[in-house]
Amino acid sequence: MKLQGTSIIGSNRGQGSEAMGQSINPATNQTIDPSYITATEAEMQQAVSLAAEAFKTYRHTSGADKAVFLRTIADNIEAVIEELVARMPLETGLPEMRVRGEAGRTCGQLRLFAGLLEEGSWVDARIDFAQPERQPLPKVDTRSMLRALGPVAVFAASNFPLAFSTAGGDTASALAAGCPVIVKAHSSHSGTAEIVGLAVQQAVASCGLPEGVFSLLYGGGRTIGQALVQHPVIKAVGFTGSYAGGRALMDLAAARAEPIPVYAEMSAINPVVILPGAAAERGAQIAQGLHGSMTLGVGQFCTNPGLIFIHEDHAEVLATETAKLVATSASSAMLNSGICDAYCSGLDALESHAGVVRLAKADAGDGANQAVAALFQTDIKTFLSSEALTDEVFGPASIIVTYNDEADLLTAMQSLEGQLTASVHGTDAELATQGELVSVMEDRAGRLVFNGFPTGVEVCSSMVHGGPFPATSDGRSTSVGSMAIYRFTRAVCWQDCPQALLPDELKDGNPLAIKRSEV
Repeated sequence: MKLQGTSIIGSNRGQGSEAMGQSINPATNQTIDPSYITATEAEMQQAVSLAAEAFKTYRHTSGADKAVFLRTIADNIEAVIEELVARMPLETGLPEMRVRGEAGRTCGQLRLFAGLLEEGSWVDARIDFAQPERQPLPKVDTRSMLRALGPVAVFAASNFPLAFSTAGGDTASALAAGCPVIVKAHSSHSGTAEIVGLAVQQAVASCGLPEGVFSLLYGGGRTIGQALVQHPVIKAVGFTGSYAGGRALMDLAAARAEPIPVYAEMSAINPVVILPGAAAERGAQIAQGLHGSMTLGVGQFCTNPGLIFIHEDHAEVLATETAKLVATSASSAMLNSGICDAYCSGLDALESHAGVVRLAKADAGDGANQAVAALFQTDIKTFLSSEALTDEVFGPASIIVTYNDEADLLTAMQSLEGQLTASVHGTDAELATQGELVSVMEDRAGRLVFNGFPTGVEVCSSMVHGGPFPATSDGRSTSVGSMAIYRFTRAVCWQDCPQALLPDELKDGNPLAIKRSEV
């Protein structure tokens, strides 16, 4: 298809004239046609008005019909996969295999929520039947379930142009809950966003849904993004990106006359602990796994392992083997120049930090915005004395921290802010004695990984991709897996309500045959 470079506003396209700019190939710094146009204030208002109108009916759309809609989106994305393969690598520097893999994950998420909707029990239907004879007071009939929150603003992520962007997890979970979605496209992959946005727009039309169920807006975060978050029609926000960006949205949302939740995934360094027995038993094997995890996707994963704790008596093999692998790593273009500049600044800060030694650094290859893998080492005393060593360096770099006392290790883990993941490698016998360490990990992270590596987030019902602040804005939530739907719902109770006015999920006889709690 020929890309138009304008916003998708319900069933229409934007008509503005202010150029936002073109996508830039990060490997060459060359611009890519077409030039994208910023949505006007009137267009943003139109998208929001359409979403508000759509919510009146979409909120009551049956789970079966919403499931058809989500599956149609997935089918439409698969139908344009070759267009994505042609466009996305130009905008991101990511290889074809990554495009196909991420497209599969995106469609898998949509179909996961479709299955959840068809099964139906996610609404958490609860019924307490009336007991008019109860003494000393009769008991009223109360019934509750989860309902859609309202129109949601989703900010596309730079590092996942498909799975965390236009039709990614935030959009899929909000649509599944019954919430219309307005996506603010990311400027780094505008064309990819347009291709996917059109696939969603077509699904809305073919499923006979109100056009305002979905819109895609182009424009800057300081204009379109802030205006969306502050608009009274928007009832929640989904965001994946930097701490600064997420915090700014949180503050805007909290300052509204009606504050709203911002579900922001922001930053993490994802500590990995390697216990002595595991280091002695399979140090070289662990080194290979660490190298693969820290360099996967040019290190541009929010679950990238940034800290590696290991006893000083067992650090040599791991450090030596990992350093060899890092030194021979091929450099690759990062997603955009801003991310690359920030990564290089982070490496410079580690290079100049007292008590930190660079063990290895790969050679830079040809091309623009090249990220080189790097490995550093320090001791636990230096680590505990410097908050700077807990700053996220977003890219293929990690720091080995050696310790000689388990109490110091626990102190270091307790000093960390909230994380998306925390991992530990150990023998069965070792792990059986690490109750205190695991307890600390549980307090600090949303996902605990045993004898594995944090990159690679399975899309499934039990997955938690979240964590205590500042990993996310709300540690009670997840942005991956079927539990993500709960972010965009609220509980409603019906007391002594006539049967005709009850949702089908709460009616006598359980007409939808869903699992419910009845007392």
